[in-house]
Amino acid sequence: MKGNIREGEMDMEILWFIPTHGDARYLGSESDGRTADHLYFKQVAQAADRLGYTGVLLPTGRSCEDPWLTASALAGETKDLKFLVAVRPGLMQPSLAARMTSTLDRISEGRLLINVVAGGDPYELAGDGLFISHDERYEATDEFLTVWRRLLQGETVSYEGKHIKVENSNLLFPPQQAPHPPIYFGGSSQAGIEAAAKHTDVYLTWGEPPELVKEKIERVKKQAEKEGRSVRFGIRLHVIARETEQEAWEAAERLISHLDDDTIAKAQAALSRYDSSGQRRMAVLHQGDRTKLEISPNLWAGIGLVRGGAGTALVGDPQTIADRIAEYQALGIESFIFSGYPHLEEAYYFAELVFPLLPFENERTRKLQNKRGEAVGNTYFVKEKNASV
Repeated sequence: MKGNIREGEMDMEILWFIPTHGDARYLGSESDGRTADHLYFKQVAQAADRLGYTGVLLPTGRSCEDPWLTASALAGETKDLKFLVAVRPGLMQPSLAARMTSTLDRISEGRLLINVVAGGDPYELAGDGLFISHDERYEATDEFLTVWRRLLQGETVSYEGKHIKVENSNLLFPPQQAPHPPIYFGGSSQAGIEAAAKHTDVYLTWGEPPELVKEKIERVKKQAEKEGRSVRFGIRLHVIARETEQEAWEAAERLISHLDDDTIAKAQAALSRYDSSGQRRMAVLHQGDRTKLEISPNLWAGIGLVRGGAGTALVGDPQTIADRIAEYQALGIESFIFSGYPHLEEAYYFAELVFPLLPFENERTRKLQNKRGEAVGNTYFVKEKNASV
């Protein structure tokens, strides 16, 4: 038994995060910021690959390096790591996205996962030339994925919808994964859930308290049943894992110790213009108040004070975090997408401290558990029994 879940009861995948929008030891501060460049992304990706993470999420948007180009560069620097990369309906045509998908899937030898992102910030979308409303974006997403999926399955497609029209479109080079790389899809509004239920393989939610996650899972399941489908579920969270509870909470407080009220207010004002239901749900959890950030046992909303998207973190000692993960897994969550600051160091903390307590094992995690440490007295390794000194 690991993490209160019987081994083999449910498949689990754990992904990490490539911080292409920057990394730091402190949020909202120039102090100890870290240059976000290809060398650093490679370090994080290779660490995640070596430690046994299933894959990595690459963020998308104007504050990030392009995820497709970054994933293409990192695919050749890694061996087993999968890459969760965004398609952007409305900003991309489905035929072009299908060609990009097929190419990267082959380059990575079947290590591509698809993250469907329908938008969020109308100001950013206007800068990218997209002016349709929130619900219309999900209409466009439905049409986009209908064409995209058929192309990757080898069909010649003629289609005319409200937002997308193609004639005799086809894909000459198929993806390595059949029928196409798995689709991951988030969307908390009714329009988002309806589109996800028709197309997604994994429905993603941000890190809300378990009772809210349970309610959302039930809504998505019912909608998927109406479509004659079943979907899997995933969650996007940060994590702060340390050997003791006290160390973990001290690390959480240090992370936001340089934030002042003005910085928080400006960040919340910028985030309030989003028309994303998921972003609004994140904001309600903390309401910009840094005195009420533990919104559920060991679920901390401090990151959401200044960061859009995922704004909560699991904070605690290894067993406590494993127990909280088990609570989400008992609700039906199979895919966990984590991140932490700084991302290189936290990838090690989480893998070395928490992986052994989870029903999560592969060839690389087994190697991780066989580590011997530094030689003692230049004579033997700690794991070696009956060593002769």
